[in-house]
Amino acid sequence: MRPVSIIGVGMIPFGKYPDKDTADLAWPAIRQAMDDAGAERDDIGIAYCGSVYGGMMIGQRTLTRLGMTGMPIINVENACSSSSSAFHQAHMAVASGAYDVALVLGVDKLSQFGGGTIPLVDEDWEISQGMLMPALYAMRACRYMHETGLTQEQLAGVSVKARAMGAKNPDAQFQKDVSLEAVMNARPIADPLTLLHCCPTGDGAAAAVICAAEVAHKFDATAISVLASDLCTGTYMTGYRDMTVPEITVRGALEAYEEAGVGPEDIDVAEIHDAFSIAELLYYEAFGFCGRGEAIGLLEDGVTSIGGAKPVNPSGGLLSKGHPVGATGIAQITEITRQLRGLCGARQVEGARTGLAHATGGGAMGMDHGACSIHILQR
Repeated sequence: MRPVSIIGVGMIPFGKYPDKDTADLAWPAIRQAMDDAGAERDDIGIAYCGSVYGGMMIGQRTLTRLGMTGMPIINVENACSSSSSAFHQAHMAVASGAYDVALVLGVDKLSQFGGGTIPLVDEDWEISQGMLMPALYAMRACRYMHETGLTQEQLAGVSVKARAMGAKNPDAQFQKDVSLEAVMNARPIADPLTLLHCCPTGDGAAAAVICAAEVAHKFDATAISVLASDLCTGTYMTGYRDMTVPEITVRGALEAYEEAGVGPEDIDVAEIHDAFSIAELLYYEAFGFCGRGEAIGLLEDGVTSIGGAKPVNPSGGLLSKGHPVGATGIAQITEITRQLRGLCGARQVEGARTGLAHATGGGAMGMDHGACSIHILQR
């Protein structure tokens, strides 16, 4: 397998675009990524598009706008891990030698649903019994609080940190600080979670251009190495499962660290799937950034803030940047790429050399999550 590099990234500001269709959102992100890479249409050998609600042939519908037709275009749906799964497929296509250059797009338009929780599949018996995402994460939060003594004030601190970082990100859906009191007094969603503990719905698109490392010199770009591209599926378990240990992420992290030849101590910056505030704390532990029950210490000591030893979600994360599900994975990779290039301004992690991007995909009956994609990048 050949080494693979990222040579271009791009994204539109996440938000709500009622007057645009999905392809309208997507093509500017592609154009930005290609300009960033210094790539032309004829350079792209294959394209992958990750989307959940973009509809049939969203990749073809988008790339037609740019005159990029005739090549293989593959559409990928894997819940919230859709575009990071598409990146994994593109990585394999380039690493295997089948293609030298590939394009990856992630896009979704959740404003089409008018608000509320994202639509899920009723034939999943857990979902039909009310296990929507806010309910699932509320149960995780309650159990973790019971086992570790985490308080509601401490949990709300995750959202305060996320909004503070998002305030420094011009591509974030929310760019305003919030207070601890505002988080705790916001509208209740599922105890102990209030509205500000939950990521917003919205619209967005992000894109990346990758190539074999051996041809990166042909492009006018700062290449970032892909040390690991891991994709795994949740393990089906009947009966009891520990909701405070995200099994799929623990397993995926071990696989990604082994592939990359690094450990948690080597990660300088991370973008992890904080769809709800409790998730960030659980993932600190799942990635080995701290021991069991020690996550709140990292948060309160400033370890995971800008200027700390291991900043997490400097983009503002899903809680502040937003979560247009199909776009999230590539948006995380875009943030890490920019961090490793030193291009993030007020939210820049100084000296960042190795970064991690992590996106989980939806719930499925009997599983912690249905999918998990982890990518480790290095300058």
